[in-house]
Amino acid sequence: MTRPPAPVPVSHGSPVDTDGPRIPLYAPEFAADPHAAYREMRRRFGSLAPVDLAPGIPATLVIGHRTAVRILNDPDHFPADPRIWQRGVPPDAPVLPMLEWRPNALRSAGTDHTRFRQANVAAINGVDLHALHSTVEQAAIPLINTFCTTGAVELITQYAYPLTFEVLNRMLGCTPDIGQQVATAMALMFESADTEKVNQMMVAALLELVGRKRAEPGDDITTRLLQHPAHLDDTEMIHQLVTLYGAGIEPQQNLIVNTLLLILTDDRFAGSLIGGSLSTRDALDEVLFTDPPMANYCVSYPRQPVLIDDVWLPAHHPVVISMSAANNDPALGAREFTDNRSHLAWSVGPHACPARSVAYLIVQDAIDQLLDALPELTLAVPAAELTWRPGPFHRALAALPVTFPPTPPLHVY
Repeated sequence: MTRPPAPVPVSHGSPVDTDGPRIPLYAPEFAADPHAAYREMRRRFGSLAPVDLAPGIPATLVIGHRTAVRILNDPDHFPADPRIWQRGVPPDAPVLPMLEWRPNALRSAGTDHTRFRQANVAAINGVDLHALHSTVEQAAIPLINTFCTTGAVELITQYAYPLTFEVLNRMLGCTPDIGQQVATAMALMFESADTEKVNQMMVAALLELVGRKRAEPGDDITTRLLQHPAHLDDTEMIHQLVTLYGAGIEPQQNLIVNTLLLILTDDRFAGSLIGGSLSTRDALDEVLFTDPPMANYCVSYPRQPVLIDDVWLPAHHPVVISMSAANNDPALGAREFTDNRSHLAWSVGPHACPARSVAYLIVQDAIDQLLDALPELTLAVPAAELTWRPGPFHRALAALPVTFPPTPPLHVY
């Protein structure tokens, strides 16, 4: 009998241990044109690419849609707990505030994840969406009135940021003084700034908020977290709130701004301001597909080496999902963006965003309030002159200046 030939050994590389240079996601060149970088990664590496999140911080970037969905739905092999990885990371690493272990759902696995997630889902589900419409309007109109007579505004600092900040503070029952401290710390976190300073600022502010809510409960997310059967202690409360602020300020601000940029630069949407067929929600969904505000995140750390797509992913090294690249994977074929919610911008699986309905409402209402008041908005500079902030995780403009015919202030109810 003839024996079958012996199997040929196959050598599988690792994106972390690659001999060649890794793609620096923190570089200004990447921020300027990430989609060109994703295309080049796909050409060179397939679905898994070697990247640096910061100098000397290697990771694997998942740019294939099928592979991303597989990983996001497999928390047993790809848990979100970074503690073993973290032991080998310098304490001053600029991305550490975004990646380090915290006792919250985003950075936990197993029963801990279930406990934290159940508390957060219940607290968020208690938000009155009908009342939230009014909250957004009450925040938007006074802001619009500060610039509507001038004929020009920078929409990030004068509208999108303060609006998302105020609405989130109201949802959490947070007073402006504490909220300002948190917002400053969150901005530093997304910019990958001083780790120790960020954590000190965040903990001090949120500990004060938790103390106030224990003494004076209210109809807000913080109170509902405190009253949940999970019995979160003060430390755990702080880290739930870190997650809520992290998800509630920068990504929502950037989603508002990125959607406005599409509306102002694409004739399909610009025409809708004066009776076109595509709506704000259509533009919002297209941005979530093509340029989501959290472009690369949903980080996990394999428990042991895992072979995926003929590549060994080493144990306890970051595996980062590129929602932006995966959404635009050519393997998905041609798609219609309108009325299609199958993108990964909210993630999928056990760590999918629990505040999806809330975020949709806030962002859409914020845009509609602005465009209803100032329907003749136009960019103040050519779109090609706009700049994008460097950073491995976000897709964020540095500024969005616009002009419009001066308009009398809106009536404040």
